[in-house]
Amino acid sequence: MARREVNPRTCSLASALNVIGERWSLLAVREVFYGVHRFDGIVRNTGAPRDILATRLRTLVDGGVLRRVRYSEHPPRDEYHLTQAGQELAPAMLGLMRWGMRWAQGAPVSAAAFTHSCGGTLDAAIACSACGEKIDAHDVTLPDPGTADGT
Repeated sequence: MARREVNPRTCSLASALNVIGERWSLLAVREVFYGVHRFDGIVRNTGAPRDILATRLRTLVDGGVLRRVRYSEHPPRDEYHLTQAGQELAPAMLGLMRWGMRWAQGAPVSAAAFTHSCGGTLDAAIACSACGEKIDAHDVTLPDPGTADGT
């Protein structure tokens, strides 16, 4: 029997998941969005094992999502802050939170939400750049998987 060659599809989603696609990574990013910048606070609020969280934070720093900011020289201690790449995860984080409140069994319905500078609650929605209409999965045409650029 001939062995079938495995050739996974490469895409930007797969590349993003290499950096942020693990539970403790996403929860660490959530905490930094909420203003928790120090390791002990991130551990406390995520419940992550310290060794695993340290590894995930290194991956997030190496991936350009977080940056380390030294707050103490003796002993040396760093805080974690969002980079521009990390800040641009806000819509994805909002979308996951919204999805979780709606579809995840046992998720808190009144979870904390991000707010806009005007005081309103932010909603994660994707809209067409041409007409501004909100879209859902039925409105999307995906590129042809047989071509590198989808054309």
